[in-house]
Amino acid sequence: MEPKKAPEKDLNRFTGLFFNIGLVITLIVTITAFEWKKYDESDIKDLGVAEVVTEEVIDIPLTVQPPPPPPVIQQPEIIEVPDEQEIEQTVDVNLDVEVNENTRVEEVVPVTDVVEEETEEIFTIAETQPSPPGGMEAFLGYLGKNIVYPEQARRMGMEGKVFVEFIVDKNGNLTDIRAIKGIGGGCDEEAVRVLKSAPAWSPGKQRGRAVKVKMVVPVFFKLGG
Repeated sequence: MEPKKAPEKDLNRFTGLFFNIGLVITLIVTITAFEWKKYDESDIKDLGVAEVVTEEVIDIPLTVQPPPPPPVIQQPEIIEVPDEQEIEQTVDVNLDVEVNENTRVEEVVPVTDVVEEETEEIFTIAETQPSPPGGMEAFLGYLGKNIVYPEQARRMGMEGKVFVEFIVDKNGNLTDIRAIKGIGGGCDEEAVRVLKSAPAWSPGKQRGRAVKVKMVVPVFFKLGG
């Protein structure tokens, strides 16, 4: 048996209308939510008239310095110097001297003997060079016979030349003997020792007079065999 319903009381007939009304309200709320704008009061600034600070510009006039004064050149003052006065010297001459046969006149003899001061100059090259007895060949032979090869130099196999400097004085003696360039190992001392015991030389001469002359000779050290 079907229930009886009154047509005016049937709510199903308004379903479509309610659905459309709800849809329209939902769209309005959605659009309003997206389009609504909220302004922050902090973003609003006072756009009043800002105070304008102006700086006063002062025109500074250009400083014009006067040019320096020209240097004062003092002209030399010419002073007239009077001529030198002649100095009159009075010479007393005794003319009342009696001259006869017995008057003796002293003769003035000029001094001719001039003592020359001896010079201690040491020459490196003289007009006549010093020379050993028998010449340089004999002197080298003397060195070869009297040199004793130092044991230290012999063990180390040292060979070479020792240059010895000395002064031949006015008497031909060898003085101030020293090695100026050596090889070591006792060779320098041995060369000096031999020269100190060498015989006197013939002295050097300058303008015919004996002078001191500085000389340098090489002393050879060579191992035999």
